Amino acid sequence: MTVFLVLSNQVYTSAAANQSLEIKSEAAVLLDSETNAVLYSKNGEERLFPASLTKIATAIYAIEKGNLDDVVTVSARAVNEEGTRVYLNEGEKVPLKKLIQGMLINSGNDAAVAIAEYTDDSVEQFAKNINRYLIEKIGVRNTHFTNPNGLFDENHYTTALDLAMITNYAKKNSVFSEIFGTKELIWSGESWQTTLLTHHRLLKGEIPFEGITGGKTGFVNESKHTLATTAENENIKLTAIVLKADTSKVTYNDTENLMEYGLKNFHHRVVKQNEYFTIKEKEYYLKNDTIVTEHVNGSDKNLNDQGILEVVNDGQVIQSIQLELREPKNVQAQVETPISSEQSSFNILYGVIVFVFAGLFYGVRKRIMK
Repeated sequence: MTVFLVLSNQVYTSAAANQSLEIKSEAAVLLDSETNAVLYSKNGEERLFPASLTKIATAIYAIEKGNLDDVVTVSARAVNEEGTRVYLNEGEKVPLKKLIQGMLINSGNDAAVAIAEYTDDSVEQFAKNINRYLIEKIGVRNTHFTNPNGLFDENHYTTALDLAMITNYAKKNSVFSEIFGTKELIWSGESWQTTLLTHHRLLKGEIPFEGITGGKTGFVNESKHTLATTAENENIKLTAIVLKADTSKVTYNDTENLMEYGLKNFHHRVVKQNEYFTIKEKEYYLKNDTIVTEHVNGSDKNLNDQGILEVVNDGQVIQSIQLELREPKNVQAQVETPISSEQSSFNILYGVIVFVFAGLFYGVRKRIMK
């Protein structure tokens, strides 16, 4: 039996690490950007500190909740935020989209606070709302943020798998995707006139690698080095997250290894809707056209008793889906109610009376017309 995976009802899956890849970061995942298929995972669900990769979540949250043309007035709290910044002035008025650009491209912590205060009036309320947003909109399971920029807090944590899912969700938004893939941007602020350059060396081209489409770097002492990267070729789009690397060089080496593995070994396959699959006399089906992530040499597929379809690579489940159960048709026999002899006689008599009266009416009408 050949079975395929439905994209629309993705089951949360975490694959084990492929032992052939030498990944030195504490945690790393490689996901299909479009299907969320987990192509590689090393400690993918370990809670770690994300540093500035937090800003991926802040950006998509602000894009969806706010109006990109709104003008934000920068507060003293934003101006005084520590770490990397775009040197905003207190009282400076900046369009929301420009703040998001400054936050993602130059990792501006001041811009992140200004965004949080715009969306939710305060950083504290922002934290409450974005945590709920990430659970309800994206389905994260091990993420809790206390601020919009990733500055260290022991209660500010996530996982490589959750970050990859957040990135995949965000990449579906064209505004986010444009900013996430921006290499440089002319910046004109009250106190800073410059050209912002992405900090991501693969995106910038300092490290040659074909197909890179976006990226974000991160570092605080407690998180060590973190990196988010997206790439694609004609067969597949990928998202790689690496967390807690001792050096930035390690994050780039790990990311290159992940991307080379994914781009070389996996591709998409489209399966048309209304495919039916049977197990133990139960039929399950695909409601929509479906994108399937498979190894180029083929992947095993299993359908279990609960109607969950699994795509397996190297013995590990990379995708799971809950299929729809086809309900059996309840064909009820049409049974005629027998008519009694008395009822039959009455029906005949009634028909005769109707016929006689109809004849009389026709005769009377004919004489009148003459």
